[in-house]
Amino acid sequence: MSKKVIIIGAGPAGLTAAYQLLTQSDIKPIVLEAESFVGGISRTYEFHGNRMDIGGHRFFTKSDEVNALWEKMMPIQGAPAYDDKILGNEKPFVEGGPDPEKEDDVMLLRHRVSRIYFLKKFFDYPISLKFRTLKNMGFGRTMKAGFGYLGSCIHKRKEKSLEDFYINRFGKPLYQLFFEDYTTKLWGVHPSNLSADWGAQRVKGLSLGKTLWNAISKPFRKKKTKVETSLIDQFEYPKKGPGQLYEKMAEEVIRLGGQIVYGAKVSSIEKNESGIVALSTADGKRYEADAVFSSMPIKDLFEAFGKDNVPEKPYEIATQLPYRDFITVGLLLDRLKIKNQTKIKTLNNIVPDNWIYVQEREVKMGRIQIFNNWSPYMLEDPEHKVWMGLEYFCTEGDEMWEASDEDFIAFATKELVSMGIIESESDVLDACRLRVKKAYPAYFGSYDEFPVVREYLDSIPNLYCIGRNGQHRYNNMDHSMLTAMVAVNDLLEGKADKSALWEVNTEKAYHEEKEEKK
Repeated sequence: MSKKVIIIGAGPAGLTAAYQLLTQSDIKPIVLEAESFVGGISRTYEFHGNRMDIGGHRFFTKSDEVNALWEKMMPIQGAPAYDDKILGNEKPFVEGGPDPEKEDDVMLLRHRVSRIYFLKKFFDYPISLKFRTLKNMGFGRTMKAGFGYLGSCIHKRKEKSLEDFYINRFGKPLYQLFFEDYTTKLWGVHPSNLSADWGAQRVKGLSLGKTLWNAISKPFRKKKTKVETSLIDQFEYPKKGPGQLYEKMAEEVIRLGGQIVYGAKVSSIEKNESGIVALSTADGKRYEADAVFSSMPIKDLFEAFGKDNVPEKPYEIATQLPYRDFITVGLLLDRLKIKNQTKIKTLNNIVPDNWIYVQEREVKMGRIQIFNNWSPYMLEDPEHKVWMGLEYFCTEGDEMWEASDEDFIAFATKELVSMGIIESESDVLDACRLRVKKAYPAYFGSYDEFPVVREYLDSIPNLYCIGRNGQHRYNNMDHSMLTAMVAVNDLLEGKADKSALWEVNTEKAYHEEKEEKK
């Protein structure tokens, strides 16, 4: 008789765990999903025929295993997409691959453009010292930034905080110009009060020196070279957004004999000295378990254990772990006020950015996504309309979170006008607002004592913590999926040591640059 395995959450990690179990063993897992959809923050939200990617999800990974799974679900395009045909884009189409104009299950090849919007001008992201950057900064700022960077090369700070991490790599003037305010918007606290762990996981080996070297050396690279994830200029993307891929994975899980139960919020967990025995959901159903894969927020996991059933110290640390919540405002427009001054061709000649990091200090907006540039199939009329997402970072219960949809959409639209992105509020044809709880596990407060929580979780032999919230780590999709793959291997091989599971996105081997093939 196969083991009874329960998976909490049907996001990238949970679905990957289910798929791996079904394809590598005779286990038929049950996935408990609190929401009515799969994908978690990686879902695609549809509004009046236009699709939103919550937070933006580039499909690029250094993991061959994850890449193989993505492309198994959705093969890379073998023919031009809608905009490729109109613009004459040349791409490395895969021979025999699906035609996105005829088939839906297809991974598009997309051009990566991300820039910083500051002083009502565009700057490269990651920041570079190209002539245009220097011109936009002005002579005084440029000289100050240059001397600041040289100083950071000579005198390295001890990295006690995220502020130290950035200054060591970019110098204090550039940090203050391009990182300090944005990071404060994202986390709600100053970078000097944030752990350097966030930079180590999200920025990795990126620095101004490496950025410059990448630009200088690019024309002279051999067939195989190395490039940081943050510097990639092309990525894969499902035709109809990231949620399409996870919906396909969910279909495969069901086809292979797994179960996905929607609206199943885990409310209590029974355990004894041998581990977890059963889980109960808010609707009163009970599920016995021989093993549990949890991608639910660690704070919620401990609350489900119950205060009386967990040692006091790990319980207090876990239930006080901080999170940042997220709001996206979708706006449908006829046009943008900002002009495309790049050499990149786009439909309707809009700016080519996938997303724009908003560094303007007078607004609360954090980022802007332009969904046209992720995939032309994200909107009904990609040739004549612009569909964008305005992103805000907040905390559940604060003023932004509690504002009505109507008031917040009006507020976000006014900010867009004030920045010169659109001409007036009358340019908005349609709008929606979406709120997401616990989108970002945060690196301050009780997080400093997280090792105590991890030690307790590791003491539960049949519990495997996977994914972004399951490990309280700001993972990308591929890292979340990798945690699931490692966890499944540990279960099937009977490994008691879970250190490899927690080392995903931290171990030295993963930090090495991925070979870029031409």
